[in-house]
Amino acid sequence: MPLALLALAIGAFGIGTTEFVIMGLLPEVAADYGVSIPTAGLLVTGYALGVVLGAPLMTVLGTRVPRKRMLMLLMGLFVVGNLLSALAPSLGAMLAGRVVASLAHGAFFGIGAVVAAELVAPEKKAGAIAGMFTGLTVANVVGVPLGTLVGQTLGWRITFLIVSALGVLGLLGIARLVPDLPRPEGVRVRHELAAFRNVQVLLAMAMTVLGFGGVFAAITYLAPMMTEVAGFADTSVTWLLVLLGLGMVAGNLIGGRFADRALMPMLYGSLGALTLVLALFTLTAHGRVTAALTLFLIGALGFATVPPLQKRVLDQAAAAPTLASAMNIAAFNLGNALAAWLGGLVIAAGLGWTAPAWVGAALAAGALALAVLSGALERRTAGRPGRIVAGGTPAEPAAQAPAVPAASVPATGTR
Repeated sequence: MPLALLALAIGAFGIGTTEFVIMGLLPEVAADYGVSIPTAGLLVTGYALGVVLGAPLMTVLGTRVPRKRMLMLLMGLFVVGNLLSALAPSLGAMLAGRVVASLAHGAFFGIGAVVAAELVAPEKKAGAIAGMFTGLTVANVVGVPLGTLVGQTLGWRITFLIVSALGVLGLLGIARLVPDLPRPEGVRVRHELAAFRNVQVLLAMAMTVLGFGGVFAAITYLAPMMTEVAGFADTSVTWLLVLLGLGMVAGNLIGGRFADRALMPMLYGSLGALTLVLALFTLTAHGRVTAALTLFLIGALGFATVPPLQKRVLDQAAAAPTLASAMNIAAFNLGNALAAWLGGLVIAAGLGWTAPAWVGAALAAGALALAVLSGALERRTAGRPGRIVAGGTPAEPAAQAPAVPAASVPATGTR
């Protein structure tokens, strides 16, 4: 794998840290601002919605900018947003800082996934994208637990200052290691939007919303669930986040490996197992050992869906992948926002700290149903004249969007 993937992984590490660390610090932030934990959970929802808005906006704005330069600009925006969060005098101001940081998220991963796919041979594209996303998963093993520990001992504001420094490091890494890839010629916003006429692209994004939303429903309120239900001490949240992160790393690597071999079977298996494990979490959360084991499985099964879902989108939008790739990142975060909101609703309704796991199981089951539908439609339409077949290859090129030079876009790809 090219060394440039390390630079992308560093940026992903910083973004992953700021996205997930807030979950371990919700009690501290809520206490500092004098609000309830579900209210503080709006910081999770607000960030996710910012990604949904920023992914298409920043990607469209960057269509005429070389990809390396755009990645650097996005990391700069990320640094500014986290500085605003660290210095915020009120919950509303912190929410604004979170939204600013989130505007860089979707476009960074979307453009970064396309760049990663361009750097390797076609048969290694899912692995390359998983390599970039390793930064996101390692953030959950190292960045999030350490950030939580720092926030609990030195104050949550210090955590966000450190995250800002990570953003600066990511920016420097991209400037140093990512090559100046030529900007694709002939790519226009209209051309990129044409990918969304493919029902398989829309189904893949819907799977992303529901599947990863199921994970977030269970882990957004992880800190109070583990302390109030499982009986862990506040200080144990750090190592529980490490365990969750280890599961994410394992799942991401497994998903990247098998997405290049058997994409749809990988989705069926991971989404089905995720549905079952989330449902069982309502029971296993009452014991320390079973709760810890289930957390690992949720992380592993949740992130096992990431490379195949991203690859699915890029396969089906192969002629114009950049906006579709970024929008699928937005879909991940739309699921995060939906799950955090629904989880807060069931907690506020008095259904208990484990109720969000039921929400997660229902969302994951919906994603599995869509995966089965997608596979059935693909088998039905495969080989028909004038229809899109597996891999996003048009049976009748004249009916598709204008061709883009082969060197400018990947044949396949991921998240």
